[in-house]
Parts: sequence; C-alpha cells; structure tokens
Amino acid sequence: MLGAYRITGRGASGIAADIEGAVGAGALRPGQALPPLRELARELDVNPNTVAAAYRLLRDRGVIETAGRRGSRVRTRPATAPRDALRIDLPPGTRDVSTGNPDTALLPPLAEALAAAAAHHAAAPALYGGPVTDAELAAAARAAFDADGVPAGPIGLASGSLDAMERVLTAHLRPGDAVAVEDPGWGSVHDLAPALGLRVVPVGVDDEGPMAEDVAGALEVGARALVVTDRGQNPTGAALSAARAARLRDLLADHPSVLVIDDDHVHGLTSLPLHCLSGATDHWALVRSTAKAYGPDLRLAVYTGDAVTVDRVRGRHRLGAGWVSHLLQRAVLHLWRTGAVDTEATARSYDLRRDALLAALAERGVVAHGRSGMNVWVPVSDETGAVAGLLQRGWAVAPGARFRARSAPGLRITVSPLGADDIAPLADAVAKTLRPSGSGRYA
Repeated sequence: MLGAYRITGRGASGIAADIEGAVGAGALRPGQALPPLRELARELDVNPNTVAAAYRLLRDRGVIETAGRRGSRVRTRPATAPRDALRIDLPPGTRDVSTGNPDTALLPPLAEALAAAAAHHAAAPALYGGPVTDAELAAAARAAFDADGVPAGPIGLASGSLDAMERVLTAHLRPGDAVAVEDPGWGSVHDLAPALGLRVVPVGVDDEGPMAEDVAGALEVGARALVVTDRGQNPTGAALSAARAARLRDLLADHPSVLVIDDDHVHGLTSLPLHCLSGATDHWALVRSTAKAYGPDLRLAVYTGDAVTVDRVRGRHRLGAGWVSHLLQRAVLHLWRTGAVDTEATARSYDLRRDALLAALAERGVVAHGRSGMNVWVPVSDETGAVAGLLQRGWAVAPGARFRARSAPGLRITVSPLGADDIAPLADAVAKTLRPSGSGRYA
C-alpha cells in the first residue's frame, strides 16, 4: 500500500508527525491510501485509538481525508505537499493554458509606482506604532466599494485574497465547523478549509453562481459560513446574477448568524456588474485582490465587512504579521490614481478571447461555460483521458479534479495566453479529444 515507506512513531503526535513529514518530502504521494487504522496499530504495536487520534490530527491539518469504510488517503492537494510535486512536466512545444495566470501584457509596469512609494517612504517612513492602513488607500478602496453598492464598513488589508479569507474564517469559525464552498470552485479554498479543521459542504454552481437549492441545503445541515465568488468564478467563469443574488440573500436572511465571504478577485478586469451577498447576515466580508489586474506578486488585497469582523481580523493581524507593507500600499495607491490599468480595455480583451473560444467550441459541438473572467470550463466524461489526449495534441489544460469535491469531471482552460490565431486550433484539439458532454449545471 505504501511501497517501500514504513510509518513510524508510538504516540498519536509521533505517528502524525511521521506521516506529515513523509507527505511533505514526497515519500507519500497525493491520493495515496493509508493503512487501515487497526492494521497500522498492529504493525506499530499501539492501541487502535492511538492511530485513530493520529489520523484525526492529520485530517484536521488538511493532510489526509477520510471516507468511512473506504479508508483514509493523502489529500489530492495536502497542506504539507510542495506545490511542485503536483505539477506535470510538459513536453517541449506544449502550449500551457492551465495556469490561471493573467496576461502579462495587460499588467502595468511597476517601476514608477514603486519609485513613488519609495519617495513617500523617504519623506514619511512607516514605523512601529503607526497606522497599519494608509488613510488615502483606505479612502480610495472605500470609494470603489461604494460605487459598486457594497454596504458600508471599515477597510482592512491582507496579503492576497486567500490570506484575507483565512483570517476572516478563523475570526468566526472553529475546527469542526462547516463551511459551504462552491463546487467546482477555487482549489485553494477547497484546500484551506480542511487545513483549518473545517468541514466542507459542497454547493453546486451554474452560470449564475451558487445554486439556491444547494445553499439552502448547506444552511439546513448547519453550515456556519458561505464563500461565494461574485464574478469571474474560478474555474467556471460563473457570475452572480441580480436574480440569483436576491434569492440567496432571501435564504440568508433566515440565517443571520452565518458568515458570508464575497470574493471579488477579478475586480478591474470584468465588464459585468457586481452583485454581492454582503450585508445579508450579521457578519460578512468582501475581498478584492490586486493580483489579477496588477500582478500576482503585488501581494495586497483590500477587504471590508461588518465592524466586528474587520476589528477581529485587524486585531489578530497586528499580533502576527503586523501590517501589509506600506511600500506596497503606496504603490497600489499610485497605480489606482494614475489609471495604470485601463480596466475597460482589459475586461474587453479577456471577454473577446473567452467568448471567441466559447463560440468556437460551440461550433464544434462542445459544451463549455464562461460568463466572465479568464477561464473556460468544459464538462467531460473522462477527465484523465481528456487531459492526456489534449497533452498529446500539444495543449496542457487544468484537470477539474483540482477544483472539485463532488461535482462532475471537467477541464479548465485559461484564455490569457491565447491570441486570435490560437482559438481555432485549440477548439479543434478539444473537439477531437472529447465527445461532447455536459449540461448547464456543473455538478
């Protein structure tokens, strides 16, 4: 079962540490089955309860997953596994449309913004005990939220969307609590929740966002939080419609204690209006990252929320990292003020490529989805075969397993690297690899 690797340890902590170390070192691979707890207990000469406690520790840390009689196995993307271990070596000449990265040609140069930040620092350096959030940046962020109809609330900063989400979740939830997440949805959220000891409740998605009946079901079974992508959903491109948002807000009104997190990571590169769920319950947060519009290495996200949530997150942040670099804050403020990104042109560029690929696939009888953002989702019947078949034809796509819990198989294609001349060849490759399958619902 484990090949040449032998688990060691006596107590629960020692056994868990050995397995976690083996996963991190690559000796135990993602998806690999672990021995039944009684079998491992006999091998180690310990009580089965000791192994059960070790497996429970690993599950709470997001290293393994358990499925009742089907046993325990290393998670597909365990919290301790190096990301490089999960990548596929691409043959020379392969076009990579799997990464989810923005088009670097649309990202602004940073030299002027960083120079402006350095000049501000020279005149008024940020020191211990000073404000953690630049007042001008906060005012600009609040004005943008106001323009989109986001409820009033204080402003906070984090080092990217996922950092903000983690801090918001831990401000209200505890290990064992259930959180409703989109399925398919952002793989990092699917990984983060179990790493925090939270139970994932999958919620189906269609082109208009989370399915109302699935959200209702999640609330009925006790989900204490709901994470929703407002537009440009990864991997499907779904976007909350006004009607769907209204329906979900009605459902949430009967569950005022549920925490709601709106992810608006594609702000600045989508033409669709924002329809959010913020304010539908007592505790909420809406998060916007600079990564997609200004560059993934510009590690800054702004968020707003109810006063209690923002105060808890900012207070805990001060005890750890302290603050997000004021150099980054001033650089982002400069980019905003100077209009370094033509948001309309950027949105139009992604829309044209995405819509062109969708049209080309439809012409070839392939069902695909993508209302907004930079990704297209293609439902398939055989995910592994489709990925392999496209790789043989010179295209690397992202397997849907990275984004799914219970939903049906699919492929994610990122349109960022595509030029006009790439659309037809890619659509041809997909059509030749697949037999058309799928429906309007990604489940």
